Amino acid sequence: MKKLNLLYIILLGIMVTNCGDTKKGENSIFTIDNSAFKPFYTSKDVLKIGVLNPSSKTIDSIVYYINDIKVSTSKGNTGLDFPFKDQKLGYQNIKALVYFGGDSSEATARVELVSDIEPKLLKYTVINTFPHDTTAYTQGLEFYRDTLFEGTGNGQGASGKKGISSLRKTDYRTGKIYKKVELAEKFFGEGITVLNNKVYQLTYKNNEGYVYNADTFKKEKTFPYFKNMEGWGLTTDGTNLYMTDSTENIHILDPNTFQPIGSIFVYSLDSKIKAVNELEWVNGKIYGNVYQKDAIAVINPKKGAVEAIINLADLKKKITQRIDTDVLNGIAYNTKTKTFFVTGKNWDKMFEIKVSE
Repeated sequence: MKKLNLLYIILLGIMVTNCGDTKKGENSIFTIDNSAFKPFYTSKDVLKIGVLNPSSKTIDSIVYYINDIKVSTSKGNTGLDFPFKDQKLGYQNIKALVYFGGDSSEATARVELVSDIEPKLLKYTVINTFPHDTTAYTQGLEFYRDTLFEGTGNGQGASGKKGISSLRKTDYRTGKIYKKVELAEKFFGEGITVLNNKVYQLTYKNNEGYVYNADTFKKEKTFPYFKNMEGWGLTTDGTNLYMTDSTENIHILDPNTFQPIGSIFVYSLDSKIKAVNELEWVNGKIYGNVYQKDAIAVINPKKGAVEAIINLADLKKKITQRIDTDVLNGIAYNTKTKTFFVTGKNWDKMFEIKVSE
């Protein structure tokens, strides 16, 4: 088991972050008792929350909040036992609003909720090998109506020659491009996904994305990001959009307003997984490339836990090593064949693989 843990660290580039830090309300009369807090909690744990009252005030009641959601009201100075079983992973912000003598005061703290799932190492078999455009700096890959859609960026390899950001439809068997629209040089194209016959495309540092008609590639809308951040990967569950930004955070977005409606924080055991890149939604799970690690993490979107890993490092040995050959990136799932299509930035091949336990 220790050997497997080491493998996960190597593949996913885990960043271990300690927690247990407590934020106290400024000028607060009361504080959260964090003396028994643990460095990490899992969904099996129950957090015991109590309020310290050093001034011996007569407390009328306490309203407890977790992540700004009211979870309990108690009479007097009564603590709270909060089970984590239904919580998403990540920092849990605790607030106690204490009422006393006609007044009130806040006490705050936070703890970190991590995964208790030991990720499985999945196997794969290469079913077919297809040609791939070596000028395509692949950022997004997705099947729609039996056609492969690909989004590319204008990244540059070791040669220093920059590519051209684009959105394209291709014949995956031959590599022939059916239709293509290119972005201006100043725009670095990123992840794509298709929802309701619309193609959504992100940009890297331009802080905006685009909506195209999936049939004609006519641009229908430009949308600003809801905050200043990088655009990386994009996928959809058929209702909402899921966007990565180089951190461990996957933003859940309303496809009509592009405003956030939730977040997922990705963890492998007690470690945050940053740099999740190209995304694909498959059978209720998020499959995400981990940038520069030649691996795919299988993520539970309800909690954020990495449940499995696919190590695709051997594929790098099957492609032609050119000066501009870059990292693995690109995941498309074919629902008819139940196989994955994977490639990389400026790779000369794309692989159809079958994944198994």
